[in-house]
Amino acid sequence: MAALVGPDPAFWSGKRVLLTGQTGFKGAWLWLWLRHLGAEPFGLALAPATIPSLYDLAAIGQDATSRLADIRDRDAVARLVDEAAPDIVLHLAAQALVRRSYAEPVETVATNVLGTINVLEAVRTTPCVKAVVSVTTDKCYLNREWVWPYREDDALGGYDPYSASKACAEIVTAAWRQSFLGPRGVGVATARAGNVIGGGDWSPDRLVPDCLAALGRGESIPIRNPRATRPWQHVLEPLCGYLLLAERLYGESGPGAAEAWNFGPDMGDVQPVSTVVVQVVDLWGGEAAWHLVEGAQPHEAGLLAVDASKARARLGWQPRLGLRDALAWTVEWQRRHLAGEPAAGLVLDQISRYESLGCDRA
Repeated sequence: MAALVGPDPAFWSGKRVLLTGQTGFKGAWLWLWLRHLGAEPFGLALAPATIPSLYDLAAIGQDATSRLADIRDRDAVARLVDEAAPDIVLHLAAQALVRRSYAEPVETVATNVLGTINVLEAVRTTPCVKAVVSVTTDKCYLNREWVWPYREDDALGGYDPYSASKACAEIVTAAWRQSFLGPRGVGVATARAGNVIGGGDWSPDRLVPDCLAALGRGESIPIRNPRATRPWQHVLEPLCGYLLLAERLYGESGPGAAEAWNFGPDMGDVQPVSTVVVQVVDLWGGEAAWHLVEGAQPHEAGLLAVDASKARARLGWQPRLGLRDALAWTVEWQRRHLAGEPAAGLVLDQISRYESLGCDRA
């Protein structure tokens, strides 16, 4: 088996990194990883959307460079980007929930489309930026409900407001790359990841957090669509991809990587909701049950998977944790946290374990 490729601490040490969305689940994990690598992150995001939140539990807000602001506020974004003077921008801030997008469609589009434009416009006037990774989603594809995984050159689309907003974010990012940033030598890429799981996620209407919350209360797990299949992966998998992609964009070969990238699990880990629930219950232990949520539900995709062959071949990225291990790490994190272990320490422990899984430099 070939050695796995991971982020290079020598590259990240001392790099100034603007991270939008550091108050979210993925953003908080990425903030701690950047600090672990020796980078100097500067955050821009709304206040955490959940109580509790990993951002608060890990005391990220106590870091003077983590700022609260709305990416829909163009002037505020411009001021903070200018102050940060970043070498690299990792744009994760978003309204990231499908069901919430039905209740707040205008806010979702404003955040995910105009917010992305505001970040890109701020980069235009910040000459030190050399690389931008704008994170969208696997749901940006025009979902034809077929069994084949989507590749980066497949058509974009979106049935629900969230998916449509992320498809639009892909389009505007490509436009700003081609019209403004690319000619100036800034490497700009988009990253499309699958359903992420991991400790410290308290977001509503997400399968694994809902499972763990119900199990912790000794209640039956509410399930909306047990047959829906998704590309499940541990949160560290796509974050590793974003970091590797940023390294490539920053280097001399950056323009060649300035395009869209998928980061998804092996096809064997594209599983239905029911399979994930059974495994979570088994890992948690004891007796548990789930029940189907009654009543009409908003439309959600039934079949969805992405092909990450390009990231494997050109970035050297590949998944390290299968679905069972990803779920085991998530349940372990939650149990250890409930037992009183500090959230930041748990994250850093799992980052170190992840890095040790056959990691090497390309």
